[in-house]
Amino acid sequence: MSESLHPAAPHHLPGFITAPGDTDVLMVVVGIILLGAILFVGNIYLQIHSLPERMAHKSQKLQFEIVAVLCLLALFTHNHLFWVIALLLALVDLPDFSTPLRSIAGSVQKMAGIPPDPDPSEPPDPTTAHAPPADASDKTKASVGKSEVQHHA
Repeated sequence: MSESLHPAAPHHLPGFITAPGDTDVLMVVVGIILLGAILFVGNIYLQIHSLPERMAHKSQKLQFEIVAVLCLLALFTHNHLFWVIALLLALVDLPDFSTPLRSIAGSVQKMAGIPPDPDPSEPPDPTTAHAPPADASDKTKASVGKSEVQHHA
């Protein structure tokens, strides 16, 4: 039995029409391009989203933390106002108020004759870090002193 074409059928089919059972090459190519485009746009979105954090990274720690929290809120809530506020906060350099105030407090303590408080950013002095409490009895101090090795390696 010879197959004859229907008179309304075209004699030449375009290349994107596949025979039954064959692989649709056009669909595979479009799927790969679509997947690549989605990954590319997602990468660009996340790069733009992290822009305020990268800008605030060189500033003060508190300002950086606020900007990072605002960026996370913008990412998870899809509220772009948080991102705009984070971008504006990253653009503005906040003045450092704590250093002059700490200096003023230290000067006032010195004028009043009060010993200055230790700086919390500096490590404690090793001689005072392991000192026994002041209210310990003499017997406890003597027993601790005898049991410890006095020389170091």
